[in-house]
Amino acid sequence: MRKKSLAIIGTNGLPAHYGGFETLTNYLVEYLGNDFNITVYCSRTPKNKQIQTYNNSKLKYFPFKANGWQSIIYDVATIFHAYINYDTLIILGFSGAIAFPFNKIFKKQIIFNIGGIEWQKVRGSKSFSKIEIALKKWFEKICVKNSDTIIIDNVSFQDYLVKNYGVKPLLAEYGGDHAVNEPVNDALIQKYAFLKQSYDLTVVRAQEDMNIHLAIEAYKSVPHRNLVVVSNWQISNYGKTLYSENRNKYKNIILLNAIYDLPTINALRSNCSLYIHTHSLCGTAPSLVEAMSLNLPVICFDVPTNRATTEEKSLYFKNVDSLISLLRSLDGSHLVALRAAMSEISKRRYTWSRVTGIYRNCIQSGN
Repeated sequence: MRKKSLAIIGTNGLPAHYGGFETLTNYLVEYLGNDFNITVYCSRTPKNKQIQTYNNSKLKYFPFKANGWQSIIYDVATIFHAYINYDTLIILGFSGAIAFPFNKIFKKQIIFNIGGIEWQKVRGSKSFSKIEIALKKWFEKICVKNSDTIIIDNVSFQDYLVKNYGVKPLLAEYGGDHAVNEPVNDALIQKYAFLKQSYDLTVVRAQEDMNIHLAIEAYKSVPHRNLVVVSNWQISNYGKTLYSENRNKYKNIILLNAIYDLPTINALRSNCSLYIHTHSLCGTAPSLVEAMSLNLPVICFDVPTNRATTEEKSLYFKNVDSLISLLRSLDGSHLVALRAAMSEISKRRYTWSRVTGIYRNCIQSGN
């Protein structure tokens, strides 16, 4: 029997270096490569760095960037190429929305991962535009109405899609079991002196909706606890301002630039006393399920998506004052209970074998 051909669209490509969609793609090809002939579309890459295959998949490069304004051209071009060449399209995100209606001609199976309610993220920004919100709502509608299957990564999005579009989405979250515990060695201690002490940690992008400012402000009032923040500070004015205003100003607040070496970041995460998840506009955030899989006690910003991910078993904060109160009240028994609850949930729900199995069944059923 001929294997179905499958195209994965909407990421920078493989190997994965960026965010949740790239990590998802990495494990889709690893777990599904024996079942389907998979091609992953990749954004503009110098020829000397291009590779033809990766982990059970073929790579197809296009001369456009996957981010910024070029993402629309990139996704539209790759979708049309996939219409001609593949049976099933897994499309991650809605940048290629204007190509979706043309599937009435090609009649391919489209599995659309909505990622999140993007227009709400725009509205959550101080610099939001009504035009941008309207455009993202329009893109969202086109994609949902022209897909065979809508995948969400957080159950809190389900009511929104049922109410607004009359469709029941398929829930497929993220795996976190690729994150492994790493011991601290002498070389790391020499580089990161805070490893000798107890410290709390958050790993987060420098965006307003990630609420780094809230965590920093709270820890100024709890000097007995150390906070380490790992972020790509230079990607936004928000990040640059926070970094310049707070770096080396407080003994208990340590700001580090983004760390892309997996063993290093895993060592920093594995050995923290508490993981703080500050995201407010994500779905099921990969960084959160990774922290849970690392058997860490976790507290979260209080939004429905984070409560759904942690099954209401974490502790939650809404603002600086509530975070200060929470940090002051935490004791050893709280941390033990949090650690056990987060670990149990992650083992039951956030494994790549389970997540990719949902995609496999969807592709095979043709729905």
